[in-house]
This record gives sequence, C-alpha cells and structure tokens, in this order.
Amino acid sequence: MNEKILFVDDDSNLLASMERNLRRRFRLETAVSAEAGLKKIDESGPFAAVFSDRQMPGMDGTQFLAEVCRKNPDTVRVLLTGNVNLHQAVSAVNLGNIFRILIKPYPVEMVAKVAEDSIKQYRLVVAEKELLAKTLCGSIKLLSDILSMVDANSFGRAEKLRNLTAKMLAKVPLADSWETQMAAMLASIGSVTLPPEILLKHKAGEPLSKNEEQLFETIPGITARLLCNIPRLEGVARIARYQGKRFDGAGYPNDGTLGEQIPIASRLLKILNDFLDMQAAGLSQLQALDEMILREGWYDPDLLDAVRSYFGLLQNEHNEYEKKISIHAADLAIGMTLASDVETKDGTLILSKGHYITEMILERIGNFNKLYGIKEPIFVQTP
Repeated sequence: MNEKILFVDDDSNLLASMERNLRRRFRLETAVSAEAGLKKIDESGPFAAVFSDRQMPGMDGTQFLAEVCRKNPDTVRVLLTGNVNLHQAVSAVNLGNIFRILIKPYPVEMVAKVAEDSIKQYRLVVAEKELLAKTLCGSIKLLSDILSMVDANSFGRAEKLRNLTAKMLAKVPLADSWETQMAAMLASIGSVTLPPEILLKHKAGEPLSKNEEQLFETIPGITARLLCNIPRLEGVARIARYQGKRFDGAGYPNDGTLGEQIPIASRLLKILNDFLDMQAAGLSQLQALDEMILREGWYDPDLLDAVRSYFGLLQNEHNEYEKKISIHAADLAIGMTLASDVETKDGTLILSKGHYITEMILERIGNFNKLYGIKEPIFVQTP
C-alpha cells in the first residue's frame, strides 16, 4: 500500500508496539503528541488515515482530529480511547468527523482491520473527488470551447479572466479555488442572451444607454441561473451571481449584500473583470490599477492591494512581460494571445485580436487555413 498512516499517542510503548506489528503491512509513522502530529502532517502529509489517542497532554485527541479535518478533509480519522461515554463519543464524532472509535485495549488485528478499512475509505473519497473534478472540468471546458465559437469575443475574454484568476490564486490562495477558476471560466456565459451589438459596444469601451446597461448587468444573474442546473456547481453559481457586486453593496444583484457577505471569490472576480475592461478601453495595467484606487467603495481593499502588489512585482520581472512576435498560422500554439485579427485571404474575419488560443480555436484556424488560406503574418503575444 502506498498510502501512509499516522499514529499519535503519548504512550511511546504503545507506539513502539504498533510499529513492530504493523510496519510490514502499512507505511506507518508515529508522533508522541498532537503538536508533533500536526508537524508530521505539514511536513510528510497527506496521510490516508490518522489514529489518535483521546487523552493527551495539551491538545486532546478530539481537538487534534478536528484540526486534521480542517487541514486535510480527505484524511480518514480514527479515535483511540480507554474509556468513553455516549456524550464524549457523539462530541468526538461531530467535532472531528470521526470514521471509527477504538476502545482500549484493542487487539492488533482489530487495528489492522480498521487501518485497511480507513485506506479503502480514503481511496473512495479521493477517487470520487478526482472523478468529479475531471468530469466537471472536462465538461465545463467543452461547454466553454463550444460557446466560444458562438461568441468568440466574450469567451476569448473569459479565457483571459480565467488565466489571470489562476495567477492571482497562486498569490492569494482561497478555499475551493477550483470553484473560483470555474466561475472565471464561465463568467460570461450569460452574455449569449444579449444582442451582439451591445457586447461589441462594451468591448470597444463605448458608452451604453441606460437600457443597455441594465441588460448588461443581468449577465451574472443569467450565468448563475444556468449554472444552478448543473449538480455540484451551486458554489460556482453563487460566485458568478455576485461577480459584478461592489464592496459597498451597490450593483447587481440589489439584495442588500455587501462587504464580506459577498463571496471572496466574487470580490476577486469583480476586481479582475474591471481591470480587464479598463485595459480593453486603452489603459495600461498601472493606469487601470491607479484608476481603481480612486473608485471608493467599489473593491475589497485587501484584495485590491494584493492585485496591485502582484502587478507591481511583474514590473521587475522582465521574463513575465508579453512579447509581440509575428508568426505563420501553422506556428500558432495554445497559450498565445492574438495581437492582430485573424482573417482569411479574401478578408473574412475569423477572430479578432485579444483572443487566447485554445485547442478548439487552434483547430478552427487550421480548418479555415486549409480551406481558404489565412493572411500572414499573424501577430501574437507570448510570455
């Protein structure tokens, strides 16, 4: 078995006995206190299962396993105890989400059986999460790629937002970051319900009429309603619903939600969305960030500081600058960003500049090139 098990007990003789009897069957590590156990988890984790004595000096086993649950929710937790009443058992299960409780003294074979069951449970949990992640992400990517063919402008921008969000999450880690990235990927899905001329005006930075602005503000709500139809995407839908909400509570939806009541992922997407809009209107990165500082009450100040810090660091990292180069259509690659329109030789527009090259977009350009030929060179930006 490749999965590891951690035994935590202040009785060093018991730990030595466990190691002698179980080390040939399991990858076993031990710790003599809750504090030492947490250090092991930080340095050597993840563990498939953690067995912990209930009565230990300092942090007791119930508190320790609750902290294990917080750090590594997938880890299976087993409580070891010499005496336990019903109230203590219920408290332990509720606080630490305990898988099994073993009452001392227990035979080694019983511990081995619980260890095997714990590893099986861990594998089931990990496999389900992996299947869910791959299925959801694959389905969402397919949906996003197909919709990009319907409204290439909006979904090319969504790809920019997703990439920028991924970079920011590396600097500002959030719980359930996969939901944040998925919300960024699908942030514009509601735009397919709007007339194309409104989307083009917004992309060009042209002023919208009051009615057009109201229509544009409905995009997050439409996106959220569409996502709510997909199981397990309720959190993504909530992030999408509040992505246009200002920190002071103004904006859509008009439901009184403000400040830290707004999902933190939505607050981040609000900053990044506006940042991209300002760049599309012609502002540089630093000009856009300076303008955002003047918008009092619009943004979470801590997140805005983090974004400003990130782009401030980029100014000193020359390898992060995007370089504009000219290439042939056959040399386009996933990850490049178009710095010029892509047209057929007869002048038909295929994609406008600013699009991020995805696998499906690359396939689309290749097909047009085979049938009609592509005007060359094509200018792209690449890291």
